[in-house]
Amino acid sequence: MSALTTDAPRKQTGGRKKSKLGWNLLGLLVFVVVGFPLYWMLDTAFKPAKDAIDPNPSLLPTGITLDNFRRALAIADFWGPVGRSLIVSLSVVVIGIVVGLLAALAISRFAFRGRKIVIVGILAVQMVPLVSMIIPVFLLLNDLDQYDKLSGLIITYLTFILPFTVWTLRGFIVNIPKELEEAAMVDGCTRTGAFIRVVFPLLAPGMVATSVYGFIQAWNEYLYALMLLSQEHQTATVWLGNFTTKHGTEYAPMMAGATMMAVPIVVLFLIVQRKMAAGLTAGAVKG
Repeated sequence: MSALTTDAPRKQTGGRKKSKLGWNLLGLLVFVVVGFPLYWMLDTAFKPAKDAIDPNPSLLPTGITLDNFRRALAIADFWGPVGRSLIVSLSVVVIGIVVGLLAALAISRFAFRGRKIVIVGILAVQMVPLVSMIIPVFLLLNDLDQYDKLSGLIITYLTFILPFTVWTLRGFIVNIPKELEEAAMVDGCTRTGAFIRVVFPLLAPGMVATSVYGFIQAWNEYLYALMLLSQEHQTATVWLGNFTTKHGTEYAPMMAGATMMAVPIVVLFLIVQRKMAAGLTAGAVKG
């Protein structure tokens, strides 16, 4: 009887180890599949140009060179498009966070007529394919004298980034208990003061995550930047199109350009990685 009782926990422990090993292998497989394109981009960016078009490419680096980066910078102006992309992306993030936060606060904390219609409208806007709005956006910006201007592109990006910002921030605000604001107001704070001192610090992770999403969307967007801006005012994503010529695609310089374009995103993640966590309000109010 004692042997049976001791064997049961051993079998359970062995089953847990096998299950853990299986999940670890699955996670490793997902990591390899997701990370391989990034590895291939870096490998192609640093390998000699002739190896990039080899019909039998090697998975391991065959050589390291910086000529592709020099070629990428020589094909067309790099810093101009990158600077314009930074201006557009940062403007979209700042305006989107300010407007989105106020809208999300109104929707989540105040009851007003048509509130549900506004929420449904936000969801409906996100379901509209961006491609279907190119012609209306072009005509509207042309009538407003905003065609081929960065301000017009910023307004365009806000139309599809702002609904997501409002919806996401609303979810974070709803998860913050109202009792925290009420307790601060009982202690003498105004509603604005309670929001700034209590709610705003707890909302910081949600604002950071939303800002990162908005920045990435604006930074990587290609179609509207191509259609609404001339070659003189092109952004970084359109700049990458210069590597496709009538003679073919220069893959090694293109991957070098893509690597340089990925640097701001990587830096942004390194800066805000500690803030990108949810659930800071868990357990703030008990009972």
